[in-house]
Order: sequence, then structure tokens, then C-alpha cells
Amino acid sequence: MNVETRPFKVLGIQQVAIGGTDKTAMRRLWVDMLGLEQTGSFTSERENVDEDILAMGQGAHKVEVDLMQPLDIDKKPAVHTTPLNHIGLWIDDLPKAVEWLTAKGVRFAPGGIRKGAAGYDITFLHPKSNEEFPIAGEGVLIELVQAPPEVIAALG
Repeated sequence: MNVETRPFKVLGIQQVAIGGTDKTAMRRLWVDMLGLEQTGSFTSERENVDEDILAMGQGAHKVEVDLMQPLDIDKKPAVHTTPLNHIGLWIDDLPKAVEWLTAKGVRFAPGGIRKGAAGYDITFLHPKSNEEFPIAGEGVLIELVQAPPEVIAALG
């Protein structure tokens, strides 16, 4: 394999997103039983999501667990159809990562870099490749998240 210098680093897991039809049922496990703390919420018509943002750990070691249900069960994106909806990775330089990965044939989902639910810049790798972009998540939606300075300092 040709090893080339990558202009960015994956620093760690930023989040795990879990989809279902009823956040209340998911909260029973993640909040009531496992003791995760709710740190925020997010609702987006465009993303068809009503989301509770939970957290475990602190500082650079904090990992989000996002519990997501669709606003409209008949619309897309269907955040509930894959129970493990996506995994989020901290990236030290998101624009460089997107540029480099795109040039290497990695397929991104529509939407580009934008503000995510937790306020960080994000983008998604598409779960399926195509002819133009032969590299993708092989069935897994992967979110790339711009790490803030304190996370870069701690994990970089």
C-alpha cells in the first residue's frame, strides 16, 4: 500500500448516533439506566430529526450519544431506519480532510461542511460508493467533526 502523508488526523470518536421511532424508550436505557447526562437538544426540519444530545466523559474524552427520532416518519432522511445511525470522528482540520479525501475518490453525502447539532462544523461520508467516488462507508454513515482547539491539544 502506498503510504502518503495525510494533511489531517482522526483524533478520536466524537459521537455515536442512535435512531429509533421513540426517544422516550431510548432515554430509559441511556439516561435512566446508564446515567448519561443530557447536554442539549436539536430539531431540524431539513434533517428530519428530533434529537437529544447526551454525554459520557468530560473534556477531550467526552463522547456524545445522540438519540434521534424522525419529525415525520414518512420523510427522508429516515433517522430511525438504521438503529446505529452514524458514528462521528473528531478531525483536526476538516476542510483539508474533505479536500484530500475527495481527491482520493471518497464519496461525501450532500450538504457539504455545515454546523452540526452540537455547534461544530461537520460533514458526512456517504455510506455507499458510486462510479465517480469508489470509496465510501460501506453501509455506514460516518460524520467528520471539526475538533475544537482543546480537543486537538488533548488528543492531537
